[in-house]
Parts: sequence; structure tokens; C-alpha cells
Amino acid sequence: MSQFPYNDRQPAWISASVAGQDTRVREFIRGVYAWMFGGLAITTAAALWVVNSVAMQELILRNRMVFFGLIIAEFALVMWTQVRIQRMSAAAAASAFLVYALLNGLTLSVIFFVYSSAAIYQAFGTAAFMFGGMSLYGYMTKRDLTSMGTFLIMGMWGLFIGFIINMFLKSGPLGFLLSAVGVIVFLGLTAYDTQKLKTLATATDKRENFAVLGALHLYLDFINLFLMLLRLFGGNRR
Repeated sequence: MSQFPYNDRQPAWISASVAGQDTRVREFIRGVYAWMFGGLAITTAAALWVVNSVAMQELILRNRMVFFGLIIAEFALVMWTQVRIQRMSAAAAASAFLVYALLNGLTLSVIFFVYSSAAIYQAFGTAAFMFGGMSLYGYMTKRDLTSMGTFLIMGMWGLFIGFIINMFLKSGPLGFLLSAVGVIVFLGLTAYDTQKLKTLATATDKRENFAVLGALHLYLDFINLFLMLLRLFGGNRR
């Protein structure tokens, strides 16, 4: 028997505190994923609304001003939400995320007229599988992904610039390369953003807002991963 029997055990209040924190983190992450899946459901419904409505197709897909206006509105809404998240009410943060998911669904509907259903299903299934694996890794790993996250965010902006340039070059090989790199970048961001949820879960104020922000980041990771894979599987274009 140990000469100091109590040295091998943590005080009860420390154990209770750690257990309480773990529960708090798990509940927070469940809330984040609930918001994320809700956003994906709204995006899917909005896209199918356009696909099944000739009037919506005329309004959005055949009117460039409306289409690009929606894309600009999406970008502005994301930037505004991230900057203002700590000063917004929980209802405003939730509304901003859901409106963004709706607008994104309206513009993403274009993929149903560009790619075959088989390519879309294949890309979505692959994205879901890869996203789930990297999100689990980000949650379980003990490695600090902060430095990797900074590098990946820079890579994301590089991809954005690259795709804009390729809109004018219309280079197939460059587009394929950018998409392949994009898959790597957004898989890494999935792990990074998942790990970051543990820090957001410890916030004492605006936890609902941070849950929405976490859901927005993971939503963007998944959507962009899906689009990158769709470009790679896009040999089955209509």
C-alpha cells in the first residue's frame, strides 16, 4: 500500500470540474452540429426549390444581376456575421446563418444544371465521409492545430484568387489542380475548426452566438469540400 494513499487520486472537486467541462464541451459541439445540419437542410431545400420551379430559374439562373447580387450578398453576410458575432443577439446570429444558408442554396442550385446527378451524389457522399473523418480527428487529436490553421486560411484565400484568375484563363489543368489542392485545404480546415470548438465552448458569454459561428465555419468547410470534389468528379457533366 502506498505510504501516501491520497497522492494517487485527484481531489473530488477537481474530478467533478473536469467532468463538468467535458460535458459542457460535448453539449456545445452537439449544438454546433445541430445548427450546421439545419443549415445544410435549408440549403438543400432552397436548391431543390429552384430546380423544381421554372419561375425561380428565370429569376435567379437566367438573370445575371440577381445571381451575382446573391453571391455578393452571401459574401457580405458571412463577413458581417464574423465581425459582429460578439455584439449580436443570439436571435440575430441565428437569423444571419439561416439566411445565408438559404441564399447559398439558391445560388448552388446551378450545379444541378451543370453536373449529372451521379456526379453530385458521388461528390456529396465522398465529402460527407471525408468531412466526418477529419472532424473526428480534429476533436480527438491532442496535437495543437493552430499553426496549421493559419497556413490553411492563407491557402484558402490563395485558392479564391486562383479560381478568379482561372475564370479568365479557362484552363482545365489549372482548374483540376486548384480543386485537388482545395480538397486538402478544406479537409485541414475541417479538423482545425472542429478543434477550435473546444475553445469556443469555454466562453462564458455569447455561447449561443459562438455555436452559430462554429456551425457557419463547419458549414463552409463542408460546402467547399463538396464543390471541390464535384469539380474533380465533373467529368460527368451534362
